[in-house]
Amino acid sequence: MQSLGRALPLPLKARRDPAPSRLTYRMQRLWLTPAFRIGFRIGLPVAVVSLAIWGWLADDARRAALWAGVDAVRNSFEDRPEFRVSLVSITGAAPELADAVRARMGIRLPISSWKLDLDAARASAEALDAVEKARIRVQGGELRVEITERVPALVWRTERGLALVDATGHRVAGLGSREDRPDLPLIAGEGADRAVPEALEILQAAAPLTARIRGLVRQGDRRWDLVLDRDQTILLPAIDPVSAVERLLALDQADMLLARDITAVDLRDPRRPVLRLGAHALAVFRGTPEVTAADASIDATTDATSLEKTP
Repeated sequence: MQSLGRALPLPLKARRDPAPSRLTYRMQRLWLTPAFRIGFRIGLPVAVVSLAIWGWLADDARRAALWAGVDAVRNSFEDRPEFRVSLVSITGAAPELADAVRARMGIRLPISSWKLDLDAARASAEALDAVEKARIRVQGGELRVEITERVPALVWRTERGLALVDATGHRVAGLGSREDRPDLPLIAGEGADRAVPEALEILQAAAPLTARIRGLVRQGDRRWDLVLDRDQTILLPAIDPVSAVERLLALDQADMLLARDITAVDLRDPRRPVLRLGAHALAVFRGTPEVTAADASIDATTDATSLEKTP
């Protein structure tokens, strides 16, 4: 039997809008940002872990226990036998200097090589006057110290006494008596240690007079006087004293200048050397048969061209 009425239409389902919501759209765009992804995947876990560690270390007892554990692990590693130094060997130095270097470094044995401050030990060794350079290294449980000693070149006379200096003018050691090192030349005067290289050049140029040289005296911290035996003094110029010494040797070879009765030769003016005569030569030069005490104290000067009148 057919229905007399009209069939009712079925209700239509609402179609879902495929477009994302505004919040979803913004989140998707945010995820596409590289900085946000890195911060979320790495920065956030790191921040959480850091916060947890900070909270755990906020307690003083926990923090002290942590550092004590770290120190214990480090000490157990550093104190292993393979890192232990039990011997200090010093080479290149005299026994007295080696003992001074050992005492100056003040290293207590045995000690771990990790606890050695090699730079400080080297600085302590080089602080000694007699040490020019120190090389320190650890090898096979032994601390090896190689010393380069300063070589004395001159004896320096000061108001405080005698001292040995090397070729650079650096002090090497004290000296009790001049007789302890008669083989070394003598220098004196203010600032003599600062002009040692020039003094050595002068002495090298005056090598033919080595047997007569008593020393060099620094004058006014600017020039040298070369002192010979028989109370003779050579006044050298402040500039190029080596050339002045060479001219002196030429005069001495030509006229036997230094064998005459002369107390001083003034070479400060390279154009005109001046001589200071002795008492007897002064009397002969003046033509007086006798020399009085007053004449002996007079500082007479004459040109080198007048030497034919001097005996």
